[in-house]
Amino acid sequence: MRTLALIPCLLLVGSAAIAQQPASPDAKLKRIIAPVSGAQMKRTIERLVGFGTRHTLSSQTDPKRGIGAAVRWAEAEMKRYGLRTLQACDTVTGRRIPAPTRVCNAVAIQRGTERPNDVVIITGHIDSRVTDVMNATAFAPGANDDGSGTAAVIEAARVLSKHKFPGTIVYAALSGEEQGLHGGKIMADYARAQGWNVVANLNNDIIGNSCGSDGVCNARQVRVFSEGPRWQGREELAGTIRSRGGENDAPSRNLSRWLDTLADRLNIGLDVMQIWRNDRFGRGGDHTEFLNAGYPAVRMSVAVENYSHQHQDVRAENGIEYGDTIDKMDFPYLEKVTRLNVAALAALASAPPPPEPTVEGAVSTDTNLKWPRVETAAKYIVRWRRTDANNWEQRKTVSAADVEHTSADTVTGYGTTLKGIRVDDWVFGVSSESADGFESPVASAVPGGAFKPWVAPAGEK
Repeated sequence: MRTLALIPCLLLVGSAAIAQQPASPDAKLKRIIAPVSGAQMKRTIERLVGFGTRHTLSSQTDPKRGIGAAVRWAEAEMKRYGLRTLQACDTVTGRRIPAPTRVCNAVAIQRGTERPNDVVIITGHIDSRVTDVMNATAFAPGANDDGSGTAAVIEAARVLSKHKFPGTIVYAALSGEEQGLHGGKIMADYARAQGWNVVANLNNDIIGNSCGSDGVCNARQVRVFSEGPRWQGREELAGTIRSRGGENDAPSRNLSRWLDTLADRLNIGLDVMQIWRNDRFGRGGDHTEFLNAGYPAVRMSVAVENYSHQHQDVRAENGIEYGDTIDKMDFPYLEKVTRLNVAALAALASAPPPPEPTVEGAVSTDTNLKWPRVETAAKYIVRWRRTDANNWEQRKTVSAADVEHTSADTVTGYGTTLKGIRVDDWVFGVSSESADGFESPVASAVPGGAFKPWVAPAGEK
């Protein structure tokens, strides 16, 4: 009887111990993304469409119509969530901006609590267009292109502003994309001027439809475009890439791999279709300007595009409806894509930045990897794969206890030796992991593999 009386108490103690176990990173992310709402984003896009046109050359002073009113509204919307906001602007000219024009981005900043200079940026472009790219007065609803991306930016701000993260998250609705990627360049220049360590830019451009102009539908996948060899520093890196590899290992390519595994783990009903080129065939997006500045960046876009509903005057011809209107969108799909974005932002802002590994092992049966210490990293995950493999295959964990010291006992770096692994036959990389289990993307140990702008070593031109 006494033994039986103890059983409920033991059960209670056991339940309390289980309840006190910290949630896994993925469990935390699932809770964070739960409030993402397609209905909320529909209201956002209805408001954006209500500006009539958001063409970059439309009115900047009209309180109800044009790009100026739209940018001011987006900034005010993000400010409602308690974030510090600003407009990052520049006066530009170009092939599609014949006269000097002020182009402004609506930006909100959520400062990190531990590593405020480590920054992840989500972007979507707020400007719109019709068939004639220079027509600044026609009705240009821009619901999907790119009201969807702008809505994802604002929804991410709404959801994530309720939480705190070690790193900084920046939310940006960019202008001038349709006229030459001007908003992306302005934002990349602003990041450089602030001295930010930009870990990643997630650019969302056309993420709100699931059926193409040929009737093919796909609500199960999102395309993530990423460059292979890095563009910034390409001339100087070409020789060493030819010798040591790196054609498939730019930081953006590893960011794409990281997003693919994240989507699989979270099981949100959306698979990442990795597209291994910078953007769609012969086309471009704002993430390219981040890449030009040396910052890791990818473009997210729908699995199948509907060309009747982008860059078109609103009209009906031969029974076909043209124009980028809100009724052609799929909001449950947009919700899934936005959940992936929000989870990625939260995870990247929670993880330490990726290391900067180097590899040695020529004419040896072993491979040696080294990397500088990453502040706040509790451990490092060394990964390797066959040179013809799509994703990382093998792994080894290196704890923070495995360090090298100077005579002053100051931590200078980490390293490991992979016995019996020949450097010629594999690609190697390292990621950082926080004490609570958030892992960064892998940085490949190849020329230009670091997640920061490439700078020529001292003494090289």
